[in-house]
Amino acid sequence: MTCPTKSDGSPTLWLVTGINRRKFLGAAGIGIGGAIGLNAVGAMASGQLGGGFWAPAVASADTVAGTIAGTTLEQVAVPLGSTGYRKLTAGAGWPVIVRTELAAAKPGRANTRRCLSSIVQMTDMHILDAQSPVRVEFVHPLIGSASRPQDTLTTQGLVSLVNRINQLRRGPITGRAFDAVVTTGDNTDNHEHIELEWLLTTMNGGALTPNTGDPDRYEGTQDSGVGLYWNPEQRTPGMFDDAGFPVIEGFLRAALAPISSPGLDIPWYSVFGNHDDSVLGTAPSGIGPITALYTSNLKLGIPSTQADADAIAQAMRNDPAAVPALLTGLTDFGWIVTPDARRAPFTPREFMAAHLQDGATGPGPHGHGFTAESVETGAGYYSFDISPGVVGISMDSTNRAGFVDGSLGAAQLRWIEDTLVAGSSRYYGTDGGMTSQQREDTLFVLFSHHTSDTMDTLLPDPENPLESRHSGAELIALLKRFPNVCAWVNGHTHDNRIFPHAGPTPEQGFWEINTASHIDFPQQARIIEIADNNDGTLSLLATLIEADAPYASDYSDLSQHGLASLYRELAFNDVNTDPDRLGTPEAQNVELLLASPLR
Repeated sequence: MTCPTKSDGSPTLWLVTGINRRKFLGAAGIGIGGAIGLNAVGAMASGQLGGGFWAPAVASADTVAGTIAGTTLEQVAVPLGSTGYRKLTAGAGWPVIVRTELAAAKPGRANTRRCLSSIVQMTDMHILDAQSPVRVEFVHPLIGSASRPQDTLTTQGLVSLVNRINQLRRGPITGRAFDAVVTTGDNTDNHEHIELEWLLTTMNGGALTPNTGDPDRYEGTQDSGVGLYWNPEQRTPGMFDDAGFPVIEGFLRAALAPISSPGLDIPWYSVFGNHDDSVLGTAPSGIGPITALYTSNLKLGIPSTQADADAIAQAMRNDPAAVPALLTGLTDFGWIVTPDARRAPFTPREFMAAHLQDGATGPGPHGHGFTAESVETGAGYYSFDISPGVVGISMDSTNRAGFVDGSLGAAQLRWIEDTLVAGSSRYYGTDGGMTSQQREDTLFVLFSHHTSDTMDTLLPDPENPLESRHSGAELIALLKRFPNVCAWVNGHTHDNRIFPHAGPTPEQGFWEINTASHIDFPQQARIIEIADNNDGTLSLLATLIEADAPYASDYSDLSQHGLASLYRELAFNDVNTDPDRLGTPEAQNVELLLASPLR
C-alpha cells in the first residue's frame, strides 16, 4: 500500500480534518455530560428554532409517569476525564422537555391521556463490510463517514440495540407495548448482498459471521500499518495514535468471529436510505467497472497524490456520477485481497425481494412492508397499520441518479396525497378551502430516510427520466393540508433534531423528528408514544435509548457483549466525531404538543 511519508519514514497525514476535536472535548461538560441542572436545561432550551421564539419547560409529573429504566431518562453515556482518549461511564439521565410551539400544554393531561401507539425508530445502522474493495477510507479526514475506528463492529452494535428494544418492550411514559419498529434507512453501508444478509439475520434472529474474503484473516485497513487509520493490534504513528487510541491484542480476530442475534420480538418495517441504493451512499449504481470491483481481488489504497484524493472527495460531495471513473482510474491499488461474490451490490428490487425471502420474516410482517408488487414495480414506498387508528407511510426518498440527498417522484407524491385523503374526515386544498368527508380520522406518521432540508436533489430518476421530482418543502406544503398528520420521522443527518412545522391553522401543524444514527456517537434510537390527552391536544412523547452494552468494558473482554461496548467507546473517540450529533436538550427527550384532529 502506498502512502506519502515524512523524512523519518512515518506516514504523512496530508488529508486535513475539518472537525475541531477541541470543540468536541470541550463540549463534554454540557452537550455530553448528562448531569445538567434543571434550571440550566431550561436556560439552554430557550432560543430560536423552527421560525418561532419559544421557552420550553422541563417536564413535570404531567409527562413522566412510566418506567424510565433502560432509557436515557434513567442514565446516558458520558466521558471520564476531559482530554485525550476517554472511557465512558453512566451519567445522569436527560430530562423531558415540553415543547409548545404548536399547542399549549394543559395541566393534568397525564391523568386523562390515552396512548394510541408506541413506535421505535431505528436509523442509519450502516451494517458494514469493513473489508470491501469498494471503500475509499483514505478520504475520511475530509468525509468522516468514509472510515471509522468502529467499522468492524457494526453487527455487534446492532445486536446490542436489538437486545435493548426487546428488554424494554414498552414505552417509558405511557407503558404501552411497542406496536412496531421502523428502520429509517441506511440499513447497509455500501449496498452489498452480504451486508443485507447480516442486517436481516440480526433483525430477525440467527447466527452470522461478520467476515468476508479470507475466512481466516482480516484484509482491511486496520492492520495496514498506515497512520491514517486505527491499527488496533499495533502501535502506529499517526492521528489515532496521537489521539491515544489503545492497542487491543486479538481485536480483529474477535471482531470477525461468529455472533448470534435473538432478533426483534416486535414487528418491524424497512425504509430505503441512500446507502441502501448507491455506491458509498453517493455514486449511482449499475456502472460496470465499479460493480466488477466489488467482487474483485483488488482493494483501493491511498492515491499517490493529494490531487487524486481531493478529486475523489469533491466528486463524492458534488458530482457523484464522476466517482466511478475516478476510482477505476486509480493506478495505485492498495493490495490484493480474497475476492468474495457475496460482496456484489444489490439493486433496489433485490433489496425489497430479500425482505420477502423464506427465513426473513422473523417477527413479521412478511416482507417488512415490501410486497411482491413492490419488487415488480420497483416502488419502494407503502403504508401500514401501526395500531388501530394510526397508519404509517413509508417513503422512498432516495435518488437513483446518485447524490447523498434525495427527493420524491411525482407518482409517489400523488400516492401520499391519495393515502392521506382516504384517511381524513377533512382536509384543505391548495387554495385553503376545506373538504369534509363522512369518515373518522386516521392519524398518520410518515417515515423517510431524508429530512425536509436534505430532500432537495431533483435529478431525474434513470428508470423514469420524464417524471418530475419534488422537494422536502413541497412535501411539507402537502402535509400541512391534513390536520391528522402528526409527525414526519427521519434519519440521514446522524443528528438529533426536532422541528415544528406550523400550518395556517393550529390543527394543520405537525412535528419533524430527526434521530441520530447507530454508527456514529451517540448511537441512539428513539421511542415515540402517541397519546390523545382528551383535552384537545395530542402529545408525541419521544424518548432516546442506547444499546444494551456496558458503558465500559475491559479490553481483555472481546466477547460479543464486550465488543458492543467498544463499538460505542470507539465511536465517541473517533477523530472525526461531531459533538453536535447529540443535539440540544429540546431535540433529545421531549413531549411534543399539537392540536388534536380527533373529534
